[in-house]
Amino acid sequence: MKRPRARILVVEDDPAILGGLLDVLVFNGFQAEGAEDGGEGFQKALEESHDLIILDVMLPTMDGFTICRKIREQKPGQGIMMLTAKGAEDDIVTGFNAGADDYVSKPFSLRELMVRVEAILRRTGRMVGEETIELGEIRFDGKTLTANSKDRSVELTRREMDIIAYLHRRRDRIVSKKALLTDVWGYADADIETRTVDIHVLKLRKKIAGLIGDTPLITTIRGEGYRLEPNA
Repeated sequence: MKRPRARILVVEDDPAILGGLLDVLVFNGFQAEGAEDGGEGFQKALEESHDLIILDVMLPTMDGFTICRKIREQKPGQGIMMLTAKGAEDDIVTGFNAGADDYVSKPFSLRELMVRVEAILRRTGRMVGEETIELGEIRFDGKTLTANSKDRSVELTRREMDIIAYLHRRRDRIVSKKALLTDVWGYADADIETRTVDIHVLKLRKKIAGLIGDTPLITTIRGEGYRLEPNA
């Protein structure tokens, strides 16, 4: 039997899906426990220590978004993954806004699930962007997770700060989505189909635009990836 490497909580109200997820996680060497009720899952998340929490969106008593938001407020470093309906992009964006690290759309393959689980676990506690970075008129603070320009300020997520830090360290080149998935998200298999990078960069651009208008800071190079503007 494999030695448990991490403790995972799954909050899912469908007994068949919950049982299947727990079996797969245990088979792959993790300690796993479940909760079918949102309120029960929330209490377990607060009172116990888990390396990762997997949350369904629709749950009795308390929905997954609310649980995610409340956990993030009290445990900022907690690894959280959302289970969303296939093609429900609004749920994906809402999950990220609530503080989720990643998502998996139902129905999902076991391979995809384990790739994403292991990616979050590898990066738990690894803060890529803790420094302070000045780009043009904006000062990005990795400790307070804020971006400031003159008298304006916006809050950043840890992932957004990690993206800025990674692009800044490679500002003399184009950074591919695959490189971001590998080095920032920690994916072992960066060839999987995901819009995670696109959604995060879009949100980050909107925040930057709120500080300095439409002045480009992160440029998309079609078919290749992203780069910081050389004059930033």
